[in-house]
Amino acid sequence: MSFPKEFLWGGAVAANQCEGAWNEDGKGPSIQDVMPKGVMGPVSEKPEPSNLKLVGIDFYHRYEEDIRLLAGMGFKVFRLSIAWSRIFPRGDEEEPNEAGLAFYDKVFDACLRYGMEPLVTLSHYETPLYLAQHYDGWRDRRLIGFFERYCRTVFARYRDKVKYWITFNEINAIWNFPLMGAGIWTSKEKLSSQDKYQAAHHEFVASALATKLLHEMIPGAKMGCMVLGALSYPMTPKPEDMIAMMEADRNVMFFADVQARGYYPGYIRKLWEREGIEIQMEPGDEELLKNTVDYISFSYYMSKCTAADCSQYQKGAGNLTSGVKNPYLKESEWGWQIDPQGLRYTLNYFYDRYQKPLFVAENGLGAVDRLVEGPDGQPTVQDDYRIEYLRDHLLEVEKALEDGVDVMGYAAWGCIDLVSASSAQLKKRYGFIYVDRNDDGTGTLARYKKKSYDWYREVIATNGASLKE
Repeated sequence: MSFPKEFLWGGAVAANQCEGAWNEDGKGPSIQDVMPKGVMGPVSEKPEPSNLKLVGIDFYHRYEEDIRLLAGMGFKVFRLSIAWSRIFPRGDEEEPNEAGLAFYDKVFDACLRYGMEPLVTLSHYETPLYLAQHYDGWRDRRLIGFFERYCRTVFARYRDKVKYWITFNEINAIWNFPLMGAGIWTSKEKLSSQDKYQAAHHEFVASALATKLLHEMIPGAKMGCMVLGALSYPMTPKPEDMIAMMEADRNVMFFADVQARGYYPGYIRKLWEREGIEIQMEPGDEELLKNTVDYISFSYYMSKCTAADCSQYQKGAGNLTSGVKNPYLKESEWGWQIDPQGLRYTLNYFYDRYQKPLFVAENGLGAVDRLVEGPDGQPTVQDDYRIEYLRDHLLEVEKALEDGVDVMGYAAWGCIDLVSASSAQLKKRYGFIYVDRNDDGTGTLARYKKKSYDWYREVIATNGASLKE
C-alpha cells in the first residue's frame, strides 16, 4: 500500500463560503461581505442581499448535520477556517467576542466526536472589513499585533481540540488580488511593487509569530503555510522560455521559501535592489522569521504554461492566476486546464526544495451538477466526471508517495457545495454533497449525497486501494 496508514483523508471548506450568519451573534463584517460578485467583481458599499455569502449554505446553523454527513465518508481530517471577525468583530479590539468563540467550540467538538481532526486556517480570505477600511489591511504593520492577539486567543481556547493549523490561505494571492489576499482597501491599480512586498513582509512576520506562539502554547501542534500551487511548464524548450518558467515559479515559491526556510532568498533581494524596493523591517524581524512552519500545504487545481513572449499564445483561464494555454490538456467547464500529473510534479518539486511534510489542502473540480432521482428514490447527482477527476489526481498523489515524497494528507475542496470564491456562484459546485441553493438565492438548503459520496467513502475505507479498481 502506497498510502500510509496515518494518511489524513478529508475535505476542505472556508468560513466565508459556507457559514453565512454574517451579522449574527456579534460577528463583524469581513471583506467578503462587500464582494457580492467574487474576486472578479466590484466591491459594494455595504452588504447586499444578492451576496450569496451572507447566507452561504447556512453551515452556521447546520454544522452538526454537515459534519455528520462528512464523517459518513470516513473523513480523518476536516479543513475549515475561523472567521476572524467572528472572534474580533472589528479586528482591533482588546477583548474577543465570546459568542464567536463558543460557536467554534461546538464545531470542533462535533468534529472530534465523529473522529475527524480539525485543520484550521486562521485567515482564509476574510480580513475584518474594519481593518481593511481603516488600516488598509496588511499594508499597516499594526495588523501584526492584532493578528497576534487573535492567535493567542484561539490557541488558548482550542489548545485541546485543534493540533493542525495554517496561517494564511494562498498567501501569494496578494500579487493579483490584494484585497482578497491581504485585505488591502487601496485599489490594485494604485499599489506599487513596494507596497505589495511590504504588506507581504508584515504577513510573513505575523505567520512566523503565530508559529512561534503555537509551539510555545500547544506543544506538539503543527503549523503550516499555504500557497496557491500553480507551477509552470515552459511553452517550448527555448532557453528563454525556461528562464521565463523559472521566474514565474519564483513568484509562487518566494512565499513558501520565506515561511519554510526562514529568510528572504537571494533572488528576491536582488530583485529589490534592481527595482529600488526597500522593505521597512524592525529590529528582530529577521530573527523572528526563523520560526519556520512544520509543513507546507497548497492548493492544486491546474498547471499553466509560460513563455518569454506570452503574447504569441492563447491565454488560459485560471484560479486567481493564469498563464498560456497548454494545447495538450483538457479543460473544465470554467476553462481550467486539467492536469493530474502536474500534481505529482508539484509534490515532488516542493519536497525536493524543502524536505518538509506536504499537505494537499485543496483539489477538486468545479462543475454544473444536475439533481436526478437515485436508485433509492432520493435526489442525487451522477457526477462521474468528478469521480474521474479526483481519482486521476489521487493516483498521482500515490505516485508521489512512491517517489518518496512525504505527503501528510489530502483535502478535496468544497467537500460540501459552497459559494465560489472567484465568481461567488453556487452553480459552480465541488462537493460530494449537493446543497439545494441556486445563484438567485432560492432553494431549500436541503443536503443530498452525490454518487461521488459513496465513491470517496470507499477510497478512504480502503486507504486508496479502491482507486485502482
